[in-house]
Amino acid sequence: MIGSRAVAVDWAARRLAVEAEGSFEDVVARYEAAVPVYPAARIERLVADDAGWQAVIDLTDDIARHGFLIYWKFAADTLMRAAGDTSKCAAYLMGNHTIAERMFRHDPTVMLYAPLRTVISQVPGGPVLFSTDQPSLHFASLGQPDITAVGVELDHKLAALLDALRLPVPPSLTV
Repeated sequence: MIGSRAVAVDWAARRLAVEAEGSFEDVVARYEAAVPVYPAARIERLVADDAGWQAVIDLTDDIARHGFLIYWKFAADTLMRAAGDTSKCAAYLMGNHTIAERMFRHDPTVMLYAPLRTVISQVPGGPVLFSTDQPSLHFASLGQPDITAVGVELDHKLAALLDALRLPVPPSLTV
């Protein structure tokens, strides 16, 4: 191909795993109560009615009281049980499309990292863990200061969510 090229970028990532008080089911229930499901039909209706971006922002702000929505959930433990595994695990895509748009306008590649992946898990006899990657490090890898700044904002929003869930807040999220 004429004019094509491939670029590889290496960067450091940080996985955060915080121990949660309570049962696996309790932590999942707290998380899902704090982070509502993305209202796909309502958003699609606004877009179809050409209500405008501000209407999307207003609806999202009304629903996402901690700044995040759940776009997808996978109860991995249910499937893995068929293989004899006994760990508990719920995986999610959590994010906010109005925040993602503030990065997308600079580089649509941000969608590699938005929404954020989160996992609540428990190995038999072990603690319940809430795990995710630190958002700012992924977004900083794109080398755009405007995107990096929103990534840091997401760190702070994630810290506030963990606090609201009564989970330990890793210091790297509040810098």
